[in-house]
Amino acid sequence: MTAILLAMTGMDSAAWAERFRALDPTREVRIWPDIGNPADIAYACAWKPKAGALKGLDNLKVLFSLGAGVDALIGDPDLPNVPLVRIVDPDMTARMAEFVVLNVLLHHRRMLRAFADQRAHRWLQHDQPAASSVRVGIMGIGQLGQDSAVKLRMMGFQVAGWSRSPRSLPGIETFAGEDGLAPFLARTDILVVLLPLTPATRGILNRSLFAGLAQDGVLGGPVLINAGRGGLQNEADILSALDDGTLASASLDVFVTEPLPQDSPFWDHEKVIVTSHVAADSDPQALARYIHEQMIAFEAGRGLTNVVDRATGY
Repeated sequence: MTAILLAMTGMDSAAWAERFRALDPTREVRIWPDIGNPADIAYACAWKPKAGALKGLDNLKVLFSLGAGVDALIGDPDLPNVPLVRIVDPDMTARMAEFVVLNVLLHHRRMLRAFADQRAHRWLQHDQPAASSVRVGIMGIGQLGQDSAVKLRMMGFQVAGWSRSPRSLPGIETFAGEDGLAPFLARTDILVVLLPLTPATRGILNRSLFAGLAQDGVLGGPVLINAGRGGLQNEADILSALDDGTLASASLDVFVTEPLPQDSPFWDHEKVIVTSHVAADSDPQALARYIHEQMIAFEAGRGLTNVVDRATGY
């Protein structure tokens, strides 16, 4: 028997089980902690599993992360030594690009000011710079970042990308590594962050980085959009940078503590757009189908795609 184990918190495990059963009624699906005989489990799908949930699965062949990020799994000392596969699905990629484009446009078209004017019953018209005069920089140009970059470039924005190792994108300027970070930041008016959370990136969104962003842009100050991971950001630094003008505004979809605490100053900050980790909130049916197709390919000897390099964390 090749059973699937679902080990997740914050998700409807029963609904996920029904999706997998509909795709293949012959394959048993088990929900942690009712795992039955551990020897039967060949595949596991996990999202922020309880400590020890994956321990003792001696016949496990593949572990699937039910999300693009895998930092919560890699930090588990009992993580089985099997291929770890992350979700890279066209639906997720498209939704992330939608979120990025939406938030870039909100700041570019000064919608925070428009919302404030509406609440105050003020009929004002604010300067609207052309997209071609706004420089967007994307930190993290994997598949999600590349798709967002292409779509922003199509709208006329000046788009550049930064990654830890060199990448090439047609028509888009790219920077890489420590040497490329300063010049990348210096030409960026709107910083979009799609980085994975690794030891090298934890806390990277801090005052030092914000100080390197362009201060001469047409928006009157740099903008931060973080749709990556909450652990990337130093939240005290973000707040102080917003308050002293180092940052003009921000869109934050992820936070160090989630759900965002009720007493967080981000909720009511006039320069901040808060969303509840929904940037790439994809169709669960599409994700289940992606995992099912990966299992079929693996069993047919065709291998797996989007396997995580545990040394780098992505």
